[in-house]
Amino acid sequence: GPTRKMPLTASAMDFFQLFVPDNVLKNMVVQTNMYAKKYQERFGSDDAWIDVTLTEMKAFLGYMISTSIHHCESVLSIWSSGFYSNKSIALIMTQSRFEKILKYFHIVAFRSSQTTHGLYKIQPFLDSLQNGFDSAFRPSQAQVLHEPLIDEDPVFIATCTERELRKRKKRKFSLWVRQCSSTGFICQIYVHLKEGSGADGLDALKNKPQLHSMVAKSLCQNASGKNYIIFTGPSITSLNLFEEFEKQGIYCCGLLSARKSDCTGLPPSMLNNPETPQSRGQYRIRMKGNMSLICWYNKGHFRFLTNAYSPVQQGVIIKRKSGEIPCPLAVEAFAAHLSYICKYDDKYSKYFISHKPNKTWQQVFWFAISIAINNAYILYKMSEAYHVTRYSRAQFGERLVKELLGLEDTSPSH
Repeated sequence: GPTRKMPLTASAMDFFQLFVPDNVLKNMVVQTNMYAKKYQERFGSDDAWIDVTLTEMKAFLGYMISTSIHHCESVLSIWSSGFYSNKSIALIMTQSRFEKILKYFHIVAFRSSQTTHGLYKIQPFLDSLQNGFDSAFRPSQAQVLHEPLIDEDPVFIATCTERELRKRKKRKFSLWVRQCSSTGFICQIYVHLKEGSGADGLDALKNKPQLHSMVAKSLCQNASGKNYIIFTGPSITSLNLFEEFEKQGIYCCGLLSARKSDCTGLPPSMLNNPETPQSRGQYRIRMKGNMSLICWYNKGHFRFLTNAYSPVQQGVIIKRKSGEIPCPLAVEAFAAHLSYICKYDDKYSKYFISHKPNKTWQQVFWFAISIAINNAYILYKMSEAYHVTRYSRAQFGERLVKELLGLEDTSPSH
């Protein structure tokens, strides 16, 4: 849960600033002004440009965040006369001023001579965000490594033409998270560029288990010695990785796939389906030290690798139609924690910022801001302030937008 007690009067902005404090916003102001100055020295002066202020930067973020609530395809719709126009917030800043800030917006204006990382323009912000996540929240023992749902708004995809879909560029990065499976709080973000020039670039490791192993190690670098139980999907689950984690005091439970997983060192007899037909709930076990390989049958064979649960402990999976199906405890735990994360994705993935810039670092930035707001809402729901006001996720987002824009009326619209 939260590591600090927030006052009853804490606002949406107070929770958001646990992760994106004023000093981070001030740095954005400085870097944006520096970039604008350098840009104009190189390409000619821009008489319409005036240095951006902290108040304007907050309003700029507020406009962008508003797209996560109203799902307009372009943030500029706010100033239009169409369906997505929003006269109540459009008066705070003119469209031309917003476009100027968007043109020059930067977090790191210039590359230093030592920088080789492809995400150098956003890495300081990601580091600051990570410190905020670590200091504001203490996760539960059970956590999940996965790729969250950050795809396009399904309503837009359903209505857009094939030509529009082809025009939209594919993301050049993959985003992985380590997530507390009892609250949904995202504890750590890992961004991997698909076009990496080095040996660890996604192209060099494409479809190879070492990529997912590297992602898992990066996400769990701060988790050693804390006796966490990490749940993983087929792409990450592997015997070598789990044994390495066990030495660091991290325990694992993962679903295995003969196609997607690294099955090195596992007995082939357990990876092949038995010839004799099996009834639902039957399972076989092979053990090596603390590691168990479980093959469980339920309308198909499911294989689990774990060193976190005893294979002889019984559990049960409850299905609506078929009732209770017996299984090892590891299978029950895996199903429970993964289903929670699916519910989290269903509930929160629709609140990602809709703005889709072409620059990769900006795409990562808006995804990271969206995750920070979702985390802020989770902390708000766990605080005493929630019992006073009880905002929904949409109302919390609206309130945050109004506070960033400096509007006095912060009551949520129903």
